[in-house]
Amino acid sequence: MTVSARIEASLRRRYAAERRFRAYGLSAIVFALSCLALLFVAIGANGVSAFLQTRISLEVEFVPEQVKDGDWQGLAKKALWAQFPEIAERRDRQMLAALLSSGAGFALRAEVEKTPSLVGGKAMVALPASADVDQHVKGNVRRDLAETERRVNDRQAAWVKTLEDKGLVKKAFNSVLFTAGDSREPEQAGILGALTGSLLTMAVTLVLSFPVAVGAAVYLEEFAPKNRFTQLIEVNINNLAAVPSIVFGLLGLAMFLNFFGLPRSAPLVGGMVLALMTLPTIIIAGRVALKSVPPSIREAAFGLGASPIQVVFHHVLPLALPGILTGTIIGMARALGESAPLLMIGMVAFIVNVPAGFTDPATVMPVQVYLWSDAPERAFVERTSAAIIVLLGFLVFMNALAVYLRKRFEIRW
Repeated sequence: MTVSARIEASLRRRYAAERRFRAYGLSAIVFALSCLALLFVAIGANGVSAFLQTRISLEVEFVPEQVKDGDWQGLAKKALWAQFPEIAERRDRQMLAALLSSGAGFALRAEVEKTPSLVGGKAMVALPASADVDQHVKGNVRRDLAETERRVNDRQAAWVKTLEDKGLVKKAFNSVLFTAGDSREPEQAGILGALTGSLLTMAVTLVLSFPVAVGAAVYLEEFAPKNRFTQLIEVNINNLAAVPSIVFGLLGLAMFLNFFGLPRSAPLVGGMVLALMTLPTIIIAGRVALKSVPPSIREAAFGLGASPIQVVFHHVLPLALPGILTGTIIGMARALGESAPLLMIGMVAFIVNVPAGFTDPATVMPVQVYLWSDAPERAFVERTSAAIIVLLGFLVFMNALAVYLRKRFEIRW
């Protein structure tokens, strides 16, 4: 074989290897995107139906005596029984009343509080159906299943069909999902309590972690002497960023709850634990941002007679701020999705009320997802997926904000 033939053969092998490498890379990207798309489709398919709620429109007679006694659920049952006057036995009536949610009375009370003139008259009110009927109407439970495999028996299914034929059963936007706290009844469960808890926890995390982390980054990068002690600190900060999050939960349990006696399940303690977890991320991002500022900026400031403090706070830090904010938002986004450290400090409790302050018992969105995913009722499956959609929406928003801030304030040298 001639020299030129050997060179051509070598080139063909090299080009073939490059094509294989590109194909492997493209296959990996396609596989990753396919898995991500499958995840979103699965969550969306399960969770979209939770944004709708089945309601049964009934003509309710607001009897003054029952309104005065607060027998709201009795009014709702009476309106439903009026649709099936042939049902007289007590057992059948109880079975029929089970079509309505146990929270139907709250809807009637809200109507009267909104329109007091309803007392003594009649009005059509859309009352929430029970979770089992809600799943039955949405088709999340197949109607052709055997009766023993359904929560809605044949008689109840026939009554629901009758109401559907009359046009009294409709699906409307599920406002309860966004305006109520947690509940044992799926149709009354909402994410407002967990969402408020997450916002309060993130506020504490931001207030504690941002100034401390930026100060540490500025000192280590601009003022600290380069010796073994500072090198040891830098190595430990880098290692802390890779520590499993549950270790920070154990630290918070031992220090904040057992030693300082701070309230359990409170956003204050949750924010302090997440601040410890977020600090290394913001410090590392801040140091990288400070290091990316060209030395000529510092030299020019020194040349004009600025002091070291003035150089850092008047020139270097403002230029590094976009990178610091990006790192902060990414750290906060990671903290927003964490649940393991919060489980250790008791934020996994069943809490119905929406927290009103930093020391009130609360839970957060990831923990709420965990609690609902462990519930046996079928209706909690769609609510779990809906809560994940809301949580992913927040995470995407925070990451988009980080990209926007970086692009908005980025300065090219």
